[in-house]
Amino acid sequence: MPKQLNLSPLSGSRRWFLQASTAATLASRMGLAAEPRPLRDDPRSVIVFWLSGGPSQLDMWDPKPEAPPEIRGPFGSIETRLPGVRLCEHFPLQASIADKLSFLRSVDCTASNHTPITLQAGNPLAKRTDDGRDGSGYPSMGSVVARFRGPNHPDLPPFVGLAPSWKADVWESGHMGAQFAPVDGLKLVGKFGLPTGVQVGQLHERETLRRGLDRLRSDIDRLDTLNKLNQYQQQAYEMVLGGHVQRAFDIDLEPQSVKDAYGHHTIGQKALLARRLVEAGVTYVLVSGAWGYFDHHGDNVNWGGIEKGLKPLLPHVDQTIHALVTDLGQRGLLDQTLVLMLGEFGRSPVINKEAGRDHWTNVMSMVAAGGGLRHGQAVGATDSRGGEVKEGLIRPQDLAATVFRFLGIDLSATWTNPQGRPIPIVVEGGRPIPELLA
Repeated sequence: MPKQLNLSPLSGSRRWFLQASTAATLASRMGLAAEPRPLRDDPRSVIVFWLSGGPSQLDMWDPKPEAPPEIRGPFGSIETRLPGVRLCEHFPLQASIADKLSFLRSVDCTASNHTPITLQAGNPLAKRTDDGRDGSGYPSMGSVVARFRGPNHPDLPPFVGLAPSWKADVWESGHMGAQFAPVDGLKLVGKFGLPTGVQVGQLHERETLRRGLDRLRSDIDRLDTLNKLNQYQQQAYEMVLGGHVQRAFDIDLEPQSVKDAYGHHTIGQKALLARRLVEAGVTYVLVSGAWGYFDHHGDNVNWGGIEKGLKPLLPHVDQTIHALVTDLGQRGLLDQTLVLMLGEFGRSPVINKEAGRDHWTNVMSMVAAGGGLRHGQAVGATDSRGGEVKEGLIRPQDLAATVFRFLGIDLSATWTNPQGRPIPIVVEGGRPIPELLA
């Protein structure tokens, strides 16, 4: 089981100048505007839960209660608020809000591999190739969002990742450029607080001293680089004093009842942080609980099989999605926040000799909620074994088109690669998933 992460603010022993330097670097990367601006008028956001390893469709969102034991697996199924739609018996909370969820049971993952690339890019052309050119330069959906929509608040980055294993679980910006890459949110928790014993008045004194030194340097060096650095340092200073960024990354400001609702496990804690970030102005947040923890080949491997490995995780998944959807709804944020939960592929229809299921790229299931879309349904279907798409095929590019449409991004938009070629953000005829369109 993944260990619970410490998301509390860091120790006050960090010096202010180190914090300001870190914040200035972030400000530079985010390209913040010089004049502070409020939250945009239409602050739409996306939260993506990445169930790293390949979650089993049969043992989660597409149970086959009538199938033989070697196919249906060790878990029973339960009814939901939706007639005819059943879920794994360990998903009672999702069953209770099924009218607010969509269970996408026919997602094509044939282009995917043990990698976040294809599905996080929403692009079947973005693949793991193991030749040093993984992804073929295509960016993640989050980077497209960073490029074509930007943040909902200028103090915050447009794209934040909350993942302990960055390389394994977060796909970045490819050839679109580093300025559109995700910011590692777990490294920023607590970075914007004031050190113990340092008061705002003292910071103003230090700022006065810094400005004097900067004026002296400016008399010598009039380069645009220095001017930009001064701008970013000033923004970093204002970010710390204003407290907006600090508050966004501090889940300790939440009431204990809210923390309890999300759960004291890694995916629940990150879900709560993700909600705080989108509420504050981040546009796209990617959450991963732990690297590979849904890779349930069997009891002979690290993460175990279906009964010993997957079963303990299911209540965490159930609690997290229920808490987030309920919380967003109570705050009036559900229609402006699209929530997705998925992994890289599904699991094989037949339980293997090690009590697990192997990789299965033919089909997978995922969950969607919010975004003002049409929910309360199961979209698509698999065959009686849960191993092949029977109807309602959903491709990676359709997922991307759905996300971009929700955020108001032109689906015909292109970006330019290093060779000067225009590259479409939606490839291979991708279109918004029609069943979800309100």
